[in-house]
Amino acid sequence: MKRVTGFGWLRGRSAVIGIPYAWLLVFFLLPFLVVAKISVSEMETTTISDIVTWKDGAIAFSLKFGNYVLLLKDDLYFTTYVSSLKYAAVTTVLCLGIGYPFAYFMARARRTLQPALLMLVMLPFWTSFLLRVYAWKALLTEHGLAADAIERLGLDKVLAAAGLISGPGQLMNTPFSLVLGMTYTYLPFMILPLYSNLAKMDLHLLEAASDLGATAWTAFWTVTVPLSRAGIIAGAMLVFIPCVGEYVIPELLGGPQTQMIGRTLWDEFFSNNDWPMACTVAVAMILLVIVPVAIFSRYQAEATERRNA
Repeated sequence: MKRVTGFGWLRGRSAVIGIPYAWLLVFFLLPFLVVAKISVSEMETTTISDIVTWKDGAIAFSLKFGNYVLLLKDDLYFTTYVSSLKYAAVTTVLCLGIGYPFAYFMARARRTLQPALLMLVMLPFWTSFLLRVYAWKALLTEHGLAADAIERLGLDKVLAAAGLISGPGQLMNTPFSLVLGMTYTYLPFMILPLYSNLAKMDLHLLEAASDLGATAWTAFWTVTVPLSRAGIIAGAMLVFIPCVGEYVIPELLGGPQTQMIGRTLWDEFFSNNDWPMACTVAVAMILLVIVPVAIFSRYQAEATERRNA
């Protein structure tokens, strides 16, 4: 077998690392720089002004940071950012609370049953995302199947008392319908990484904990949960990040009191025709999302170093 040595190994390693970085450069960094450039430009009648101009034999830079100042001063943007973070966090917690037991059951089920359970989790992806959201709209409207069931059980009165709906029987265009739709949509993104992590866990560790006198509940909290932390973080990021910028679900299932940053972004682009302000909102949202991603990447790197130590 021919061994790859010297510069051949270096070229192979550079290609493996360089291709993903080139992909990110072309399809993420360059579009982001274009958006960032528009955010500091002036909006003319139908075009965006250039930030670099050649005038009197000299290069002139014209950068407008007023949109970023307005972003900090205007309560509308602050409220929508906080609303987006709040609903994304609530959805993430609910997905974790529902998804962890299901993923745990899948990981502990018989090997012959696990493919069927995995198929059930992935089954919603066979249907259009938009159709699934519209289906919930039909279920929660007046005399819908879900609405009738909730009213018969008296849960609408409980939801109204908690402030999640405006009144008994009024389930649509409320925080309840919004969170329900996002939880249903993004639940598989929480279950899949949790299942992948729990399925690889060494069950002998639970046996050792039992031999040392730990109860099943104690072993779960001291052994299973810490070992599944990477799956929890991965699932939380996969749910939280897209929920922050979600537009379709708040538009179809939410109401005026549930406006999120995705709707504000759409309004700036198409209603106000203010592309620089819309790009400013988008840049701030991207930076807001990058922070949890950076935290997760740092955690993964530290976990890898501890395993290799």
